[in-house]
Amino acid sequence: MKKILITALLCGMAMTVESQIVNNDNSKKASVEKSIFEIQTGFAGVWVHNELKLFLQLVLRTELGLDAYDNDDFYPNTGFLMSTMITLEPLWYYNLNRRSGQSKSIDGNSGNFFSLKSSLRLEDLLIKFDDDEDIEMVNNLSIVPTWGMSRNLGKHFNYETGLEVDYIHIFAKDAGFKEDKGELAINLDIYRLD
Repeated sequence: MKKILITALLCGMAMTVESQIVNNDNSKKASVEKSIFEIQTGFAGVWVHNELKLFLQLVLRTELGLDAYDNDDFYPNTGFLMSTMITLEPLWYYNLNRRSGQSKSIDGNSGNFFSLKSSLRLEDLLIKFDDDEDIEMVNNLSIVPTWGMSRNLGKHFNYETGLEVDYIHIFAKDAGFKEDKGELAINLDIYRLD
């Protein structure tokens, strides 16, 4: 009797495992693109980025660009600059399965996302457009948690919009000023027409 009970229990577990495998194979999960290379323009600069797939709905965006930067706090005679910006940004596209289930396009990673963007601007990478060698800026790092949406406009263009909380740390001590400075801002952006 004991052998029959153990055999029935093992067969029942095998059937359960088999039914779970069949269900998982039948439900196809939506996924981000393997790799996307884009050139972006906006009101404040131009950027080149690549989104590299890490998991089904997670990508790592690496970006290099020229970004408008207001330098008034430390060097008031300089005004706006075009600084080189290096960015790393993990993005989680959280609604790809729902969009795909509603027959909406997820091409080019069209979906809603959460991200944590980290951008570094260095004086050593400052591009000087005039002959004035006195143009200076203070190195800074920004951390920007973002909720956003990315959508395609045809096959070759897309746009992004997002709500951002922007924290920037300015390394003023390294440039000879008395103390470092931190700033916090909340932004609603429509940007990145690629």
